[in-house]
Amino acid sequence: MDQAESLNHSKWECKYHIVFISKGRRKILCVQLGHILGDVFKTLAQHKESRIEEGHLLPDHVHMLISIPPKYAVSQVIGYIKGKSAIHLARTYGEQRRNFVGQHFWARGYLCFHGGAG
Repeated sequence: MDQAESLNHSKWECKYHIVFISKGRRKILCVQLGHILGDVFKTLAQHKESRIEEGHLLPDHVHMLISIPPKYAVSQVIGYIKGKSAIHLARTYGEQRRNFVGQHFWARGYLCFHGGAG
């Protein structure tokens, strides 16, 4: 546990492999939005004291390895990232994209593996 981080009374190393998809599995992530989504995800993760270790944007879904402190629930952090990124995309691109559904950009739910396995 040499890479463990610490809170006041604990040391931790909690990493999760997360996968989530765009609503309707629309294939626009890499080409049209990939250049901005990576930075948005990293910034939003930092708001919850989390860190994206690695990430991949594929045409219709996202893979990320994220380190989340034990004081936050995984669902809380992922919900925050998905919700705020959808709002950002709606405000930035909502009026420019014809088939953009605004704040409902991501499908409900996500897939999570503890420890970065998967």
